[in-house]
Amino acid sequence: MFKLFTTGFWEAVARLILRNKIFILIVIVLTTVFFSMQWKHMRFTYTEANMLPDDHAVNITYKDFLNVFGEEGNLIVLGVKDSSLFTVKELNAWNNLAESFKSYEEVETVLSIKDLQKLIKNTEKEQFDLEPFIKDSITSLAEIDTLQDELFNKYPFYDNFLFNAKTKTIRTAIYIKKDIVNTSARKDFVIDDLETKITAFEAETGLDVRVSGMPYIRTLNAQNIVDEIPIFILSALLVTSFIFFLFFRSFRATFISLIVVCVGVMWTFGIIGLLGYEITVLTALIPPLIIVIGIPNCIFLINKYQHEVKSHGNKVKSLQRVITKIGNATLMTNVTTASGFATFILTESKLLKEFGIVASLSILAIFILCLLVIPIIYTFLPYPKERHLEHLNKRWIGGFVDWTVRMVKDKKITIYATALVLIIASMIGMNQIKISGSLIEDMPKDKQFFKDIRFFESEFNGIMPLEIMVDTKRKKGVMKLATLKRINELEELILETPELSKPISVVSLVKYSKQAYYNGNPKYYQLPTSQENSFILSYAKNSSSKNDLLKNFVDSTGQYARITTFMKDIGTDKMERIQENLQNKIDKVFPKERYEVTMTGKALVFQKGTKYLVRNLVISLTLAIFLISLFMAYLFRSFRMIIVSLIPNLLPLLVTAGLMGYVGVPIKPSTILVFSIAFGISVDDTIHFLAKYRQELQANNWKIRKSVYAALRETGVSMFYTSIVLFFGFSVFTISSFGGTVALGALVSITLLFAMLSNLLLLPSLLLSLERNIANKEVLRKPSINIIPSEDDSEDDIKTKN
Repeated sequence: MFKLFTTGFWEAVARLILRNKIFILIVIVLTTVFFSMQWKHMRFTYTEANMLPDDHAVNITYKDFLNVFGEEGNLIVLGVKDSSLFTVKELNAWNNLAESFKSYEEVETVLSIKDLQKLIKNTEKEQFDLEPFIKDSITSLAEIDTLQDELFNKYPFYDNFLFNAKTKTIRTAIYIKKDIVNTSARKDFVIDDLETKITAFEAETGLDVRVSGMPYIRTLNAQNIVDEIPIFILSALLVTSFIFFLFFRSFRATFISLIVVCVGVMWTFGIIGLLGYEITVLTALIPPLIIVIGIPNCIFLINKYQHEVKSHGNKVKSLQRVITKIGNATLMTNVTTASGFATFILTESKLLKEFGIVASLSILAIFILCLLVIPIIYTFLPYPKERHLEHLNKRWIGGFVDWTVRMVKDKKITIYATALVLIIASMIGMNQIKISGSLIEDMPKDKQFFKDIRFFESEFNGIMPLEIMVDTKRKKGVMKLATLKRINELEELILETPELSKPISVVSLVKYSKQAYYNGNPKYYQLPTSQENSFILSYAKNSSSKNDLLKNFVDSTGQYARITTFMKDIGTDKMERIQENLQNKIDKVFPKERYEVTMTGKALVFQKGTKYLVRNLVISLTLAIFLISLFMAYLFRSFRMIIVSLIPNLLPLLVTAGLMGYVGVPIKPSTILVFSIAFGISVDDTIHFLAKYRQELQANNWKIRKSVYAALRETGVSMFYTSIVLFFGFSVFTISSFGGTVALGALVSITLLFAMLSNLLLLPSLLLSLERNIANKEVLRKPSINIIPSEDDSEDDIKTKN
């Protein structure tokens, strides 16, 4: 296929473009309209980013749990830590606020202090009755004192659920309906209803209400992603266009580039809508990425056009040469960049697949747009004025290129020594890299909802659910005393783990029943003996409320029990240790022939997903290197040239990995993308340089040194221009409020800057040092792909209709 991309092929493409410019523009406009119509199919994600494939064992376990107990991430909690809450007016207002949410169709259940029930022993009917702590409303401070004494001192069943007995923090739990948790209705309820009511309550009472829970966090986090998309796009446009203007000093050229990349962004959104993908934290990055990647394409094409115009003054011939001489180069560089993203398609993660598909298609689309639109627009514009060509003579750029030539010529030992030091230092830093499986680490630290997460971690030991499901393998097996004792033994380990909250399960309810059986005496809040169990169960069976009390802890068959605890935001290492400790306890306490016990929950799924991504990072990066190596092999037909071309591009990746270790940036879903993205982009400079080097070898009768220096002077300016644009373009992501996006932008920018210096200094130095080993005339004389046609290649003048 690549053999088609010869000079003759690109001359045919040039004729086709320049002779059919009106038709092509109409097609582009119609395509843009078509993609714009697909925007209506775009939707924003309402679920967490699940990096694991659907058939992964961890996902299967999680789905099994959901099939038994339903969606577990449907709890929103409101909290207040203020002594003034315990006054008649404020406490009634707090209870009325909770009561008001019960009328919403999105709400399944609301539990507040007013909804708490005391289990009361009814000796006459031999059953337990439920009696509310607050029968109607609070009327006096004496009632509040009694309430506090009962809640904080006498009923441990509710402790650490709706209140913290030690700190006197009070919570209200709002369970939204499970079938709307992952829909837009959740967002409407949280943004329009919940926040409005809480704001009004705070204004009325002066109390500071803290809000959290997975539905709330997910909604506000997703809204932040949506809010940042236009900021990223606008910032990327401003930064890249400003740098572009500084280089070219031409409003005309800048405006043309902006038109091209804006259309590219419209096509990107259209691709997302056409494929029916959700806008996630990853796909939200693609539109500004297209701007950052598209502007260097514009630089190559416009810079070449202006060089040609200045050289011979023929506008039509210049535009033909732009296509014939730059077309192959920009195609190959865009293909390699797209390859870096496309490797994610081969992972089994749906999130990464969608990101890879949209990004790679968008990169190829922006290449096509640049190649078509820029030459066509310039056919309608007048001949460039002298001031538009002044940038071609900038001395400071020439000074930078001269410096690189001097370094390569006279300081090769220094370059090699520096590279060696960087490799050693980077390898030391790499050993310090940690893996992060935190659900909230990348969330905006300055947002109130993040501060509220920390508040609930401090008061109630976290808000991220960790679920343990016990399958007794027989109906009604949960209520057997032997099973309850085993669950209680596991809960004791959970209680001893400071990163986990007090567990909630059927055991707590059975202990509460025993306390009620002994007339509410808190010292009897414990599991019953075998003899007591029969009496207590007989009371429970006679209670009409039994099923309501049990439904959140035990399934309808009585075969499955659920233990719910909440986890603090902790690192992957700690989480793995906790999981290991719990698993060891489970293996010891629950015989496998009688019980099947599984751990799951959103926190665990996310942590496992991060570990899975790390493995996929190695696979995708290795695949990217392999694909580009194949391309280099086909291009140069030389194994030694493959090695020489890879070294300058692998060194920046190594430096970045070392830097991550030293500054404490962990491997996580956001930073995991850095390496494949940066490698796919940085190798573009290598392709440009080596292609020009091969051309110079042919022109200079295989004089290697002369060819290296000539190639360096020729490509150095373009490398510098594009690298600066890419550096500042990716730096735009550092304005994000998401820590992962900031890290991604900073790391890619640094990597590309190192890659530019590596390709300008290390690559030519290697070519000079290994000149006799790699300059094979037979290999380089007839390349498989003629990226940059030689000056004496035949060119047909194209006559176009004005």
